[in-house]
Amino acid sequence: MSADAGAPVGVILAGGLARRMGGVDKALLRLGGRPLLALAIARLRPQTSALVLNANGDPARFAAGFATLPVIADPIAGYLGPLAGLLAGLRWAARHRPHARDIVSLPVDTPFAPADLVTRLQAAREAAGTPIACAASHGRVHHAVGLWPVHLADDLAATLAAATEPRQRRLRDWAARHGVALADYADAVPDPFANINTPAEHAAAEAGQSGAHTKSR
Repeated sequence: MSADAGAPVGVILAGGLARRMGGVDKALLRLGGRPLLALAIARLRPQTSALVLNANGDPARFAAGFATLPVIADPIAGYLGPLAGLLAGLRWAARHRPHARDIVSLPVDTPFAPADLVTRLQAAREAAGTPIACAASHGRVHHAVGLWPVHLADDLAATLAAATEPRQRRLRDWAARHGVALADYADAVPDPFANINTPAEHAAAEAGQSGAHTKSR
């Protein structure tokens, strides 16, 4: 899919604390000699009309290799999880790409995302008649890999404002409330949504193994 004005805005999610990786900045963690962020950009850029990075902390750390990439922090303090990053992306798209109907989200630690991701998400959503579509593979749903209408930003902001505990901020629950279709990659090998959460998974990915753990989000 070639990027055009009708393509979604791509939002790379890197706003977490990476506790299982010892607090390392996963966006700058290298795989095959390249930062995970560079791999995510390479996967999403051909499928999107614009790209932004959701990351907290000092954005200057990305200036050396990614100076042209907008960096947007969570709009709510406290590291509230991927819903906060999603809201940041929806708000950015509404402000800077007013003609964009959707954003597509991809965690930065998912470096093998398929080249037809947006096309498959769009097809799944259209077939099911739902506003949202997420990716699935190997019996797992990857809620952080999804296609999200920009018009849901206010609803998401209200959900986050009303939440008083972590279980009320679960991405899968908010998606289910609106209706979510699945773009199922079933038994694709290697798993296109294998993600890197631990040093062991990083080592496995470096070794070219397909067994990096995939986690339902």
